[in-house]
Amino acid sequence: MTENRSLQDEVRLLYEGRSKRATRFRYGLLIFDFVTILFFLATASMAFAPWILMADIVIGLLIALDLGARFWISKDRLRLLRRVYILVDIVVLASLVAAPFVGQGLAVLRVLRSLRLIHSYHLLRDLRRDVLFFRRHEDTIIAAMNLTVFIFAMTALVFALRGGDEPGLNTYVDALYFTVATLTTTGFGDITMTTTLGRLLSVGIMVVGVGLFLQLVRAIFSPAKIKHKCPNCGLLKHDVDAIHCKHCGEELNIETEGAI
Repeated sequence: MTENRSLQDEVRLLYEGRSKRATRFRYGLLIFDFVTILFFLATASMAFAPWILMADIVIGLLIALDLGARFWISKDRLRLLRRVYILVDIVVLASLVAAPFVGQGLAVLRVLRSLRLIHSYHLLRDLRRDVLFFRRHEDTIIAAMNLTVFIFAMTALVFALRGGDEPGLNTYVDALYFTVATLTTTGFGDITMTTTLGRLLSVGIMVVGVGLFLQLVRAIFSPAKIKHKCPNCGLLKHDVDAIHCKHCGEELNIETEGAI
């Protein structure tokens, strides 16, 4: 029992600790997320093939191990189960298990795994500490990531729910084209939704997508800020060259690595 508890603590430290080993592990998970998302995007519209099945098996096993480890170390499993990125991984894992029986029919749902990107507080903390560019442009990077993830997630939903049932919506690229055209309110009219469900999807893309797009524009054109908590008043964002806190006048010691 002691050995089991010790192993559990070691795994928890990998996911939540502040050591260099834990940081490298979380960066490794981020790289794995990027690679799997790129693979799912590249193969979403491909015909089912043995090499895709083998890759699905390997990816599925790694996702299952990651999910199992997170549930094992979690102190509140019900709360963990309600997190979006956990639910997404369960859906992705189910689609991978179903692949040998239904082929690539559910492959587009795997693109939803893009919702995992930069989901972890611990990962954000690592990036703020280790990457100066991220610290200086965090709002812009996260806004761009949110918009990109939204586009690919909505494209997956559009293709999964309406692909082949709406005029001109026959491939994943068609769904991506429709999503971007709807998001930007361009409205070329060559692909239109004719059903109630399709029109509700269009409304969702426009309402949420425009908000995310405006958030990105605001982050790009607003004055650059860096996150550094004031030890006196707690103000979190300051000018990149700030010496004193604008709110309380406390002297700041913002790490710049000589780049400012």
